[in-house]
Amino acid sequence: MAWLLDTNAWISFLKPGQPSGAAIAARLATLQESEILLCSVVKAELWHGAEKYANREARLAKLAELFSRYVSLPFDDAAARHYATLRHHLEANAQVIGPNDLKIAAICLAHGLTLVSSNTSEFSRVTNLKVEDWTGS
Repeated sequence: MAWLLDTNAWISFLKPGQPSGAAIAARLATLQESEILLCSVVKAELWHGAEKYANREARLAKLAELFSRYVSLPFDDAAARHYATLRHHLEANAQVIGPNDLKIAAICLAHGLTLVSSNTSEFSRVTNLKVEDWTGS
């Protein structure tokens, strides 16, 4: 099995001393690095966060180190096709989710991945998406 961590999971992991981050770190420690994936959308959100807060260079360096350990999947044509189907279904049922979350879900579906996120209420609207919350909350 392979997991793709959502932006909020990585943010929790990167914040030292938070119980949710410790729970994610503990779970990551039980897995092989090859079982954990990033995606271009999550990386973009994390880079954006590094750009807008203090200690920009330190944050970017921490992200570079993190990103070097894991394979990153692009938002490619297969994900784009899932995105179109998902967006249509969600709009038709008045259950729209954010555009970046929709892209992340599409990448997971295109690759048969389980998404790790504390945002289970939003992602639960996506049919056939496997979601786990590793924060322990």
